Amino acid sequence: MNALAVLQALGDETRYLLYRELAGSPRALGAPQLAERLGLHTNTVRMHLERMREAGLVDVEPVHRGTVGRPQHVYTLANGAPGLDFDPPAHAVLAGLLAAMAERLGGDATDAEETGRAWGREAARRTRADSCVDVLAKQLTQLGFDPAVEPDGDGTRITFVQCPFRDLAEAYPELVCSLHRGICAGALESAGEGSMQHFSTLYDHDPCHVRVVVGSTPA
Repeated sequence: MNALAVLQALGDETRYLLYRELAGSPRALGAPQLAERLGLHTNTVRMHLERMREAGLVDVEPVHRGTVGRPQHVYTLANGAPGLDFDPPAHAVLAGLLAAMAERLGGDATDAEETGRAWGREAARRTRADSCVDVLAKQLTQLGFDPAVEPDGDGTRITFVQCPFRDLAEAYPELVCSLHRGICAGALESAGEGSMQHFSTLYDHDPCHVRVVVGSTPA
């Protein structure tokens, strides 16, 4: 790899940010996904990715989804590309491998939700809080969701401002979002008082959130 070409490619702020996204992702990403994350136009992202490909920093792979038209292209760091300390930590790589294994072995949304529910119940038992909403909010904070709690009619809405599961959720939405749903349901079951009335995932129109109603039957 030509060191000068690498420095010139990463000397641009936009390409540097794109490189960080790719280096920190456990899976390949398409130009539209990168554009959304960085608030850029997709064509602008494609132009910069092509420059990075020419410098030997990224590899591109066409993905055929069985539909008519041009295949989508996804990008990963090329073999030998410098990590620059942006590489995902070992636990993130392990999580991706375990999700892939679960899917390969036939794990489905029900399996994932029950697994999350058991973990959520146990985690809630160790959490001191004044209400079921506080229990859930504390759990989500510890997991890195940066929850925003606000009244919502006869209940409470907890919006996930950040999603530490986002990369895995985009790769395995059924498994990961169901796992998260189970965590929320389990925490509320253990805390008592309330239940989850709605759970919005990455692919719903609303921002990802959970709606909790005290003294009600689960939805």
